[in-house]
Amino acid sequence: MIDRTHPLPMVRQCQLLALSRSTAYYQPSSVSSADLALMRRIDELHLASPFAGARMLRDLLRRDGHKIGRKRVRTMMARMGIEALYHKPHTSQRHPAHRVYPYLLRHLAITRANQVWAADITYIPMTRGFVYLFAVLDWASRRVLAWRLSNTLTTDFCIEAVQEALVSYGNPDIFNTDQGCQFTSQEFTGLLKEHGIQISMDGTGCWRDNVFVERLWRSVKYEEVYLRAYDSISAARQGVGRYLTFYNQTRPHRALDGKTPEEVYCDNLTARLTAA
Repeated sequence: MIDRTHPLPMVRQCQLLALSRSTAYYQPSSVSSADLALMRRIDELHLASPFAGARMLRDLLRRDGHKIGRKRVRTMMARMGIEALYHKPHTSQRHPAHRVYPYLLRHLAITRANQVWAADITYIPMTRGFVYLFAVLDWASRRVLAWRLSNTLTTDFCIEAVQEALVSYGNPDIFNTDQGCQFTSQEFTGLLKEHGIQISMDGTGCWRDNVFVERLWRSVKYEEVYLRAYDSISAARQGVGRYLTFYNQTRPHRALDGKTPEEVYCDNLTARLTAA
């Protein structure tokens, strides 16, 4: 790691680390308010039409009066960690260290808590920036078991949330994610294997394979995030935490016959213990 206070010159430190000097001196620039507004609008359009690619999003933004090109839209989508969701041809081989696991939920009757957990990452806009939200969801009850915010798309904050869920709620039979690099990494899959959990991954571009997490993102954004203007990560953490507590414990869920995720999750576990 580069140490600017070390007596060894920066040039020599870069040589020893095989690092370009321009990389060592680079200072990240902040995202402009105009770009943040565009990214928020792209997020809204993507949530409404997940199949829309850079070209379609460009055309939709132009209808809003934005003068923008496809390449700029594509750059913003990459920064936000989103892409158009549709079946794509298999045009490249993944690194052998990043194995892709089959989708295990097709035709599987998911009827009890802790049978299947699902997880994903989404983009959260703020007044002066953005963060990423990762959440672990119990499939049967829709209960959010753990979550984390991060300003970078790394694996560590995902692993922290999964570890919290495992400690608090035990091990699920199956853990389902998409094929994002955070979830195919050896660190993430290794954690699940250590606990004897079967790993399931969505098909490429098949957002319906993880549909309940996608529905959670829609609820979080339309009922909380888009109504706020978080001015800091701590404010975003408080707002998201407040909403997820409301989502778990108070908000009735139509798919659960008006019950809350907390009620369904706890009732399910109680019924299993009574039967045992």
